Amino acid sequence: MADPARARKMADRIKEIVAKRLDKGLRDPRLGFVTITDVRVTGDLQHASIFYTVYGTDEEREDSAKALAAATGMLRSEVGRNITARLTPSLEFIADAIPENAEHISALLREAQTRDAETAELAASAEYAGEADPYVKPREFDEDDETLDGDESVDEADATR
Repeated sequence: MADPARARKMADRIKEIVAKRLDKGLRDPRLGFVTITDVRVTGDLQHASIFYTVYGTDEEREDSAKALAAATGMLRSEVGRNITARLTPSLEFIADAIPENAEHISALLREAQTRDAETAELAASAEYAGEADPYVKPREFDEDDETLDGDESVDEADATR
């Protein structure tokens, strides 16, 4: 098992090499506007998963995926020439779901914002179901008031309850 720091460095280097090669262009007209978002290399440095996004429609995404699959061998050769490792890792291209996840999160945030606005509007026009202050407070009696209900006399201990 390789050092995780070495695997990270190799992943960064592979990302740079593949991005530069895609920037120079491939001879495949199916390839759209591809962005390499991340590269992950296994611990033994034998396999690299390259995550990418494609700007465009679903059809353009599918065409770009086919173009990258067809160019995998050429890109692996390019990586092998530009890294200092005994073995060249195999490459796998995986479509990254960042744009779809970002849109989903944005939709959830918009929904939460509208619900918060509705709740604030309801709270502003809400009224108490009972009294405004429902807590029972101790009664205070005047000292000249000697009786409750007319018959019973009140001592000091009862008056403070």
